[in-house]
This record gives sequence, C-alpha cells and structure tokens, in this order.
Amino acid sequence: MQELEKAYASILNAIGEDPDRDGLRKTPRRAAEALKFLTRGYGQNVADVVNEALYPSTTDEMVIVKNIEMYSMCEHHLLPFIGKCHVAYVPDGKVLGLSKIARIVDVFARRLQIQENLTQEIANCIQEITGAKGVGVIVEAQHMCMMMRGVEKQNSVMTTSCMLGAFRARVSTRTEFLSLLG
Repeated sequence: MQELEKAYASILNAIGEDPDRDGLRKTPRRAAEALKFLTRGYGQNVADVVNEALYPSTTDEMVIVKNIEMYSMCEHHLLPFIGKCHVAYVPDGKVLGLSKIARIVDVFARRLQIQENLTQEIANCIQEITGAKGVGVIVEAQHMCMMMRGVEKQNSVMTTSCMLGAFRARVSTRTEFLSLLG
C-alpha cells in the first residue's frame, strides 16, 4: 500500500499539484485504497469464489443470468469501463449456484482488462467449472477512455460476445439466447 501511496503522490506532483495541500493530503492513501478495491480480482481465486456451489441437475434447458452489473478498468489508460454482462449456459448434469455467476464476472472484471479478453475469460471459466454443453457471454460497456478523452463519444457502447460449444455450433441455441436477452 505504501508503494501505491508514493506513486500517487508522485503523480500529483507530476501534474503540477501539491500533495501536501489541504484537499489532497490524504488523496494518495484514498487513491491507493480505491485502486486496490477496483483491482481486487487479482487476489481472488475462482475455486474459492465458487466454493463447491455446483449442484446435480437433470435440466438441459438454457440457464441465463442477464444484466449483471460490471465495473472494470481499461488496461491501456487505467480508466473505468462500466456495463452489464449476460451469461448463459446449457447444463450437462450440474448447475452453478446463481450468485456464483455474478461473482465469477467480478473476479475477471476487477482486473486491468480489455473487454474482448474479459468476455472470453468469463465464458471459458463458466465452461470449465460447469462442463456445460455450451456457454454464451455478452458484455455491453461504456468506456471512459473513449468518453472522457480521445474521440469523446458519450453514447458509444461496445458489445462483445463469446460463444462456446452448443452456442457456437448451433444457430438455434445462439438465436434462443439472443432472443431471450430481448
């Protein structure tokens, strides 16, 4: 934590600020704590998060969790991207505890990322844990690096998808997923 605090004080100096002025005196500490929180995914292990919440089930119908809030940080500019993640899978003898899907999204989102990789990491993880017949993940996000700097496009939304197994092989499965997202 001390290293991060020193780095933030250095950044404040580099932009022409005085880290010892009243309003900024505790900023390096607060910023360090915030960054640790925003990147807490590095300290999380998927196995610990799932915690054996995999249950036997005879269902072979699609399971969808949509509109999972998601907050991440762009690895290129260290600025946030914020959006939602939709996860679907077709079980093969076992289902994953509902909250675990959202927790898996957080594990990967709370690391420095690009959205394309984040989408794949979530899909691959769900596939590996559940052994599902197929997994589909769609992430929709607004990127502060595009909104606050550069082209400054306020209404832009990036959408990425990763389709594995039945979602890739069968158009009907992929279409069902997309239509249920509405």
